[in-house]
Amino acid sequence: MSPLVSTEWLAKHLGTVRVVDASWYMPDEKREPAKEFRAEHIPGAVFFDIDGISDPSSGLPHMMPTPDAFAAAMNALGLSDGDTIIAYDGSGVFSAPRAWWALRSMGHEKVFVLDGGLPKWKREGRAVASGAEAAATGSFHARPVAALARDYDAVLAHLQADDAQILDARSNSRFTAQEKEPRAGLKSGHMPGAVNIPWRSLLTPGNTLKDDHALQQLFAEKGVELRAPIVTTCGSGISAAIVMLALEQLGAGDVALYDGSWAEWGGRAGAPVSTG
Repeated sequence: MSPLVSTEWLAKHLGTVRVVDASWYMPDEKREPAKEFRAEHIPGAVFFDIDGISDPSSGLPHMMPTPDAFAAAMNALGLSDGDTIIAYDGSGVFSAPRAWWALRSMGHEKVFVLDGGLPKWKREGRAVASGAEAAATGSFHARPVAALARDYDAVLAHLQADDAQILDARSNSRFTAQEKEPRAGLKSGHMPGAVNIPWRSLLTPGNTLKDDHALQQLFAEKGVELRAPIVTTCGSGISAAIVMLALEQLGAGDVALYDGSWAEWGGRAGAPVSTG
């Protein structure tokens, strides 16, 4: 089953599915997703705060919280175990895959990403709402799926054993250390043996996911074996989920996301780093 739904599909099913606005933007964009949500959102949507639904003690950006804390946040949004959840964002396809992965990693299988997000929805002249959406308390139970997430020690073990493909979603200039990391104090470069799959290369000019043929060609050209284990990574665990989404679309069966990503790896004194 595709992890994506179209705007046409969602328009037909509004009222029978739950919709979450998972917009998040890079700090240099100086955008306020919660404020933008209150100004306009898909009718019935609730705001999935990626930074707010995170572990405040980790010291790393938007790391996943404990299962109990995640369940409490979902309950506060009125989400329940039986819901079909559609995640979208204000960029097209950028941060919604992070919410898709977060929900899946906590055991919720019926979650999908709106291809093209709010920009496509609006381009098609579809209705938007404003203000806050009232939500009754949900009944969400977190059931962590270990296979979908990796921590620092697990990724280091993969590198040492050479038993998983590491796909890095950052730009090529950051991957090759030609550009400094935007977060202060981080080393530049990439994990030894990692393959660079810049997240923008997976999207069309309209910020929808490319078709299956184009995605297959892109991964093939990079030497990625879709049937072998894969770990996706990026700067802070956002765009790594876009790569995971594309792999899921193609039917890759063993894909995990490194939550700490380069925000953690690049700040670790003993983490191996390559450049060029």
